[in-house]
Amino acid sequence: MPANTPVARRLVTAWAGALLSVAVCCAPARAGAETVTEYPVTTAAGAEPAGITAGPDGALWFAEHGAGRIGRMAADGTVTDFPTSGADTGPADITQGPDRALWFTEATASRIGRITTSGRLTEFPLPAADAGPAGITSGPDRALWFTESAGNRIGRVTATGRITEYPVPTPDASPHSIAAGGDGALWFTELNAGKVGRITTSGRITEFPLPGPAAFPAGIVAGPGGMWLTASGTREVVRIDYTGRLTRFPLPGADSLPGGITRGLDGRVWYADQAGRIGRIGATGAVTTVPVPDGADKLPLHLTVGPDRAVWFTELLGNAVGRVRTEAD
Repeated sequence: MPANTPVARRLVTAWAGALLSVAVCCAPARAGAETVTEYPVTTAAGAEPAGITAGPDGALWFAEHGAGRIGRMAADGTVTDFPTSGADTGPADITQGPDRALWFTEATASRIGRITTSGRLTEFPLPAADAGPAGITSGPDRALWFTESAGNRIGRVTATGRITEYPVPTPDASPHSIAAGGDGALWFTELNAGKVGRITTSGRITEFPLPGPAAFPAGIVAGPGGMWLTASGTREVVRIDYTGRLTRFPLPGADSLPGGITRGLDGRVWYADQAGRIGRIGATGAVTTVPVPDGADKLPLHLTVGPDRAVWFTELLGNAVGRVRTEAD
């Protein structure tokens, strides 16, 4: 299957000693009030950068899905990466934990990983060898919460590695991304089921269906008025408030395939469009897009706010990390 087809992209979104190098930065691309700069990941060919998060050390940390490594990128584009226990572990998503370490999912190896900013690695195997952990986030209870896309469960792991799992009520829902909500619960997307789930820290799950038979909800983040998520099947960003009420924001472009999503420091919600754009939604629902040079071939996937206040994103097939700066940054 060609890598740039819509079906292939949707499948890629679901994820089915340290090396040091200086990245050579591409020329910035200007788009209105935004500037896109790209930094190649030169430590490994085919690294497939996936999840990304800001670290406690002022750097960006990202999961190298294709190389079995965890990457660190300084603000100037300098890359250092650290190997996991194997090249085929499939790191997928990454987040900063309450212990100031970086926690990540290993989709292929069915493990949860932890790495300190000095590169010390610990891995915690899940009970099932084919759980397929995907998204991960810090919870309000100082534990890490994650999705099991193949195991159809939501998992919780403590700082000492104790794992608890909760089955998702809908069979074969393929839970994908997860984020802490402003209501003290965790919210997650169900890629195959077309639903949004809410789980309390005690493990009680409630599900909310999205409109349309194939919404394919992917990324999710807490934002103004509730939780915001991307729905590639309906080419929308959707907001769900904490009572379950939905507001839909159609996205421009018939080829739009929104994936990752984050909340910017400007109060807007930003999303990565796998068709080759980075978009943002203002308070009135107005959508602005920023093109990534040759972006349709690079597959912008996940994004986060960096220590420099800019929005950073990964390019899964472009083997690079990008930065979007606005004039307000």
